[in-house]
Amino acid sequence: QVQLVESGGGLVQPGGSLRLSCAASGSIFSIGPMGWYRQAPGEEREWVATATSGGNTNYADSVKGRFTISRDNAKNTVYLQMNSVKPEDTAVYTCNAGVRLTTGTLSIPFWGRGTQVTVSS
Repeated sequence: QVQLVESGGGLVQPGGSLRLSCAASGSIFSIGPMGWYRQAPGEEREWVATATSGGNTNYADSVKGRFTISRDNAKNTVYLQMNSVKPEDTAVYTCNAGVRLTTGTLSIPFWGRGTQVTVSS
């Protein structure tokens, strides 16, 4: 029904930058908040950032001032610009979106499969 596909992960040196994208497709009536989460090896998944359809954004303290979330509502796509990355940013980054499939229905959370980000010299 609905697919979220991330891209843009890879290997980056400490202090470098990377831009992740997540595109939603399928039978979509509307999309509410879209966000990014990450999970490092041996750790629990943690919330990174969220952007509402109206453009409001929120960030985890660990990435505030370094990461920027944005979205293109016309393309059903959310981005995560990662600057000044650190080794502790190494994780699988997964996007999430609250999707309404038809008018009047509740929002359903959908998840992507994730993209690996490795910060290492």
